[in-house]
Amino acid sequence: MSAPPALDHRSTSGYSLPLAYWLAQASDLAYKDEATIDSRARDWGFDTVRHHRTQFTPPFPLEDTQAYTAAGDHMIITAFRGTEPAQIRDWLSDATTPPWPGPARTGYVHYGFAEALQAIFPDLKDTLAELRTNNQTVWFTGHSLGGALAMLAGARMYLEEPKLQADGIYTYGQPRTCDRTLADAFNKGLKDRAFRFVNNNDIVPQMPPEPAFTHVEGLRYIDSGGKLHSSMSLLGGLTDRAKGLTADSFAPASDGVRDHSVKRYIAAIENNLT
Repeated sequence: MSAPPALDHRSTSGYSLPLAYWLAQASDLAYKDEATIDSRARDWGFDTVRHHRTQFTPPFPLEDTQAYTAAGDHMIITAFRGTEPAQIRDWLSDATTPPWPGPARTGYVHYGFAEALQAIFPDLKDTLAELRTNNQTVWFTGHSLGGALAMLAGARMYLEEPKLQADGIYTYGQPRTCDRTLADAFNKGLKDRAFRFVNNNDIVPQMPPEPAFTHVEGLRYIDSGGKLHSSMSLLGGLTDRAKGLTADSFAPASDGVRDHSVKRYIAAIENNLT
């Protein structure tokens, strides 16, 4: 297998599988400590790295929000840290959680996501305004909870701070984040700039429950054989997910958690590159 291409800092808006690979790597990097993030980002050609971290006491089992922004002469990436399914499953499934008004009062979003993003959003906004000195492209990315925050940050910038809006948003294993009203506004305003990767039976994109919350468009579906699709019919998706569930006869119920691993997203995208 040939090595993945180098990160292209001159990437523009639109879909790019090599860029999807690198943004998945950036999402994985968000789980690391600050020293590792600084070192790796500089290896990737970014000369400035800022960390966003705020501790707070939300009504769900998260203690803080973490993200980093890496900036170079032509590209800026903000990657949001995710969490493990066991930590968020309960509150994602809690139908009693009150909604939070969406950006610019457009629809509503899951309370937990909104509060988690709000904890760092002012700092993120100021950082982008400071570092975007050369009209660099801006990219938001994240895995799991981080994907929800990347999507919501993209919506907030588009509706509230259009001068800082993202050129692209790539998420991996993102849960449902908002209602249909905000999803429609997002789909219209960020069409062909937002891409949502889902790996087969990954349990997190199946939460919170419909119809209160929904997904935005831009699906990129990884089937049980690891092949990437730009669309998947309801019947085809159900059939393929059944294949995934039976892939491990010793632990079929573990498929939804196993498929959520960011390493599996990276490996699948890398395989599709070749």
